[in-house]
Amino acid sequence: MVVAGKGILAADESVKTAAKRLASINVESTEETRRQYRNLMLTTPQIEKYICGVIFFEETLHQKSNDGVLFPKLLAQRGIVPGIKVDEGLAEFEGSVEQYTKGLEGLGDRLEKYKKFGCRFAKWRAVYHITENTPTEMAIKRNAHDLAKYAKTCQEHGLVPIVEPEVLIDGTHSIDACHKATENALREVFAALKKENVMIDCAILKPSMVISGKEADNRAGVDEVAMRTIKVLKAAVPFELPSINFLSGGQTPQEATAHLNRMHTLNEKLPWYVSFSYARALQDPALKAWRGKDENVEAAQQAFLKRAKLNSLATMGKYTEDMEEMNLDAVMVH
Repeated sequence: MVVAGKGILAADESVKTAAKRLASINVESTEETRRQYRNLMLTTPQIEKYICGVIFFEETLHQKSNDGVLFPKLLAQRGIVPGIKVDEGLAEFEGSVEQYTKGLEGLGDRLEKYKKFGCRFAKWRAVYHITENTPTEMAIKRNAHDLAKYAKTCQEHGLVPIVEPEVLIDGTHSIDACHKATENALREVFAALKKENVMIDCAILKPSMVISGKEADNRAGVDEVAMRTIKVLKAAVPFELPSINFLSGGQTPQEATAHLNRMHTLNEKLPWYVSFSYARALQDPALKAWRGKDENVEAAQQAFLKRAKLNSLATMGKYTEDMEEMNLDAVMVH
């Protein structure tokens, strides 16, 4: 799962989120349309060049490709590691805007079930809201505690935990506020992981980038986002962690790729492999090209493969903006 030039596809949207994605192209969300959408991406020729793992939602584990192969088996045949989102969504924390994540109860039993489907890693997401008064220390501690319990349970059951503390991009906050919230959250997460005796060298971090709120005035540019993000990671993340795979969290596909690329051209030595675990930032162009029509599948797969290739180049600092306008074949080969 830590392979130079490769990243992780997050295809773990819940039924509710998948319905939103499909609604954006005027396609009704049914189990079959969701299967078709997954099939489109997972059967794209050559994705194994750029993708080393895929995070599934539970429904997808049971679904098959058009050729009748269970999706986890299809991935394994292509040398891609199947994984699973194991949290059970968000709940209100202390009656405020803040949230904690459900799903610790019975987690061990569920992990054993997922292993039978071929899953070899898991993912758990915690979220942090930035407002004038949040994230509070209490919410930061609660999320860190739960992420650590989850990670420990994964390792006890022989799965690699992906730990996802997401500082949300929603709001008008400055990059300074995001910097502070991200550093506090990450410090607390790694303190909790240490307390639970989680093997840091057998875990993966999926953080958000240090970025201005989506509705902020004078949003920070690519250089500042990259510099601030690396600064926070160096301050809060142990060097023995093997891989950091960013979430895209509300960024456009182009922004997410440019930010990742810039982190690799800062002339800073990175002690971890720094890559991507994007959902929308990998899938959006494919979704728009597909529009739910069989005749568009090939074009959609080309769009998906191009995005994967551009992000692969970004993990080596070899992406340039003009590649966005090129067709897939013209994009620099590495």
